[in-house]
Amino acid sequence: MPRTVLACLAVLALPALLAAAEPAPKPNVLFIAIDDLNDWIGPLGGHPQVKTPNVDRLAARGTVFTNAHCQAPLCNSSRTSLMTGLRPGTTGVYALQPWFRTSEKLRDHVTLPQHFKANGYHTFTTGKIYHGGYPPRPQRKAEFDEWGPGAGVGAKPEKKLIPPTPGGNHPLMDWGTFPHRDEDKGDWKVASWAAEKLKSPPDEPFFLACGFFLPHVPCYVTQEWYDMYPEETLVLPPMRADDRDDVPDFSWYLYWKLPEPRLSWLKKTNQVKNLTRSYLASVSFVDSQVGRVLDALEASGKADNTIVVLWSDHGWHLGEKGITGKNTVWDRSARVPLIFAGPGVAKGAKCSKPAELLDMYPTLSELCGLPEPPRVEGHSLVPQLEDATAERKWPAITTHNPRNHGIRTERFRYIHYADGSEELYDVANDPNEWTNLVDDAEHAAVLKEHRAWVPKHDVEPLPGSKSRLLVKKPDGWYWENRKIDPAELED
Repeated sequence: MPRTVLACLAVLALPALLAAAEPAPKPNVLFIAIDDLNDWIGPLGGHPQVKTPNVDRLAARGTVFTNAHCQAPLCNSSRTSLMTGLRPGTTGVYALQPWFRTSEKLRDHVTLPQHFKANGYHTFTTGKIYHGGYPPRPQRKAEFDEWGPGAGVGAKPEKKLIPPTPGGNHPLMDWGTFPHRDEDKGDWKVASWAAEKLKSPPDEPFFLACGFFLPHVPCYVTQEWYDMYPEETLVLPPMRADDRDDVPDFSWYLYWKLPEPRLSWLKKTNQVKNLTRSYLASVSFVDSQVGRVLDALEASGKADNTIVVLWSDHGWHLGEKGITGKNTVWDRSARVPLIFAGPGVAKGAKCSKPAELLDMYPTLSELCGLPEPPRVEGHSLVPQLEDATAERKWPAITTHNPRNHGIRTERFRYIHYADGSEELYDVANDPNEWTNLVDDAEHAAVLKEHRAWVPKHDVEPLPGSKSRLLVKKPDGWYWENRKIDPAELED
């Protein structure tokens, strides 16, 4: 072949050779949080009537963790754990206060968004990612480059929609429908800001965190969403009058003194169906806002190189185990949605291995080719994202107040309370956790195995942990500075 022809071929091949030598662009991250969302979404099948078409389509192109759990069933402690990659027993954040950087040990700890910033990512956030009000405004730029609208209810009725609860209504304790527009809701504004940013993404890879408020109370919805769940055909969650008969009295202590109403009050005021409808309707509305953000990602041309992860900070009871709300270490409060989609993630897969929210920090770092993050306690889920059946040796551990832990393996949930009382459930065969097996001799080996996973040391709460904090004193157990009277714990 003449040399001139060879030279021409070499010139023509040069661009392809240079392109092959260039490193692949780092994937973007779309980080979607939904507050107080339990397993009432299509991919988890937690409620037979729930409609979540946008979460469903995300799950269809990714991997769903069906056995994922939060590290704490309370907003601030859960989100602190996720963003730092550290357990509540390490951070000392067990309550709605304080901001974790008040701790000298955590003042310079590198959080998940900071790790991405340090490795060339432009970071955005809008809505509720950290707990409301955190970080303090002067510290915001240290966590994310750009901040959009904060989380909020948006439009509110002129007066409360539900009857007063004993002791007076908490400001957030309300639900139902009243005349207003979807566009006036806080979550609509959050989705709009995120979608607008996706129209003109930066040149460098981006990390966009988008946090939705609903279905957190107050569960206000427009009539369109409320009507999706007619009262006459509504399916209520499973409840048993004797559900707490084999449960330690100490289990009530974790749930005591919260704004969520007792199940007995819901029944007395005929609010069980209304709350269930409002929660389902809120889930469907938020799903529509997730859809708006996913549509904007598709329109941006960046979807093929963007990892999407959708999660909730903790679950929520709607009468199960005799309560309404969160702050327990049972499955209904600890189990959360966790879905990954995008490059490096198997499509249409479901993983039943235990997963933890603090696993997201090392997982996203590995998926994006970042250096291994320092000082994190989670474990990468990449093996399960590549093959949902891949083995995983760690359980999921949920902590609520010091020395109260739930240990969740693939089949069982074990609970160890601070006073030494215990519970054990075969969740595979008893998904409602109705039968406590802790005294069943046939499960002695299972009990021993799960006890071994209970954390040996929990640090004391950080100063400033004012609310919802359970403390043992010489004469008994206290919430804040008030001694708990067991008679007050009856439902």
